[in-house]
Amino acid sequence: MHCKSSLAEPHLELGNDHLRILRLVSQGCTMTQVARRMEMSDRTLRRKLRSICDRVDVETPIEAVVWAVRRRII
Repeated sequence: MHCKSSLAEPHLELGNDHLRILRLVSQGCTMTQVARRMEMSDRTLRRKLRSICDRVDVETPIEAVVWAVRRRII
């Protein structure tokens, strides 16, 4: 069994899809546009956004974008 280290960097747990979603949101794409570009349903996109927010410990997708920009991840 592996335990997460408290020193782990949250962005290292974000996959390429997660980073692409954050980039598209940061560029001003609507959720519908992001879902279409990512070839997924709106529901799947909402689930992925919730996962991103949970991983980086923020409440909203916009906060996740700000978090990523400040860390120069996107």
